[in-house]
Amino acid sequence: MKLIVGLGNPGKKYDATRHNVGFMVADLLAQQLGENFTEKTRHRALVAEGFMAGEKVVLAKPLTFMNASGEAVRSLMDFYRLDPGDLLVLVDDMALAAGRLRIRPEGSAGGQNGMKDIIRHLGTQEFARLRVGIGKPPHEDAIRHVLGGFSGEEWPLVKDAIEKAAEAVPVWIREGTQAAMNRFNG
Repeated sequence: MKLIVGLGNPGKKYDATRHNVGFMVADLLAQQLGENFTEKTRHRALVAEGFMAGEKVVLAKPLTFMNASGEAVRSLMDFYRLDPGDLLVLVDDMALAAGRLRIRPEGSAGGQNGMKDIIRHLGTQEFARLRVGIGKPPHEDAIRHVLGGFSGEEWPLVKDAIEKAAEAVPVWIREGTQAAMNRFNG
């Protein structure tokens, strides 16, 4: 079993923001599986279950807001008795140009507060992450940038990256992180 967690902020006002790219990838994966998310209050997350690449998968979107994502991830990991190697986190990344993907088997939070909280709750950095580039802010206000929407020039790049990220997930499940990195990083 694999746990795929898309990071973002709950609520309509955040739906189309840069910070919700992880939710967007998770939504596309659920759509491809023909599954709907349901709220699991005990985990403080929206959850959808199905099969992908011959493996049972749990898709999750924490309802804890980005900076407290670790609470939901820890709860889901404990409930399903999963190891960090069974986890893939889908997350936005300002250090990557809009539309670029970067898959890693482990690593630091890279300044991303949702990732920091997951690392803190799991007590390890040794879990896979798929980062979707949202570009650097043209000004110093990072909060306004991540909570803002995409420009007309950025959106086609990011939309393509969301679709590529959804293609990368079954590769990660079936063939592992290295194979997904070789095919999708860039």
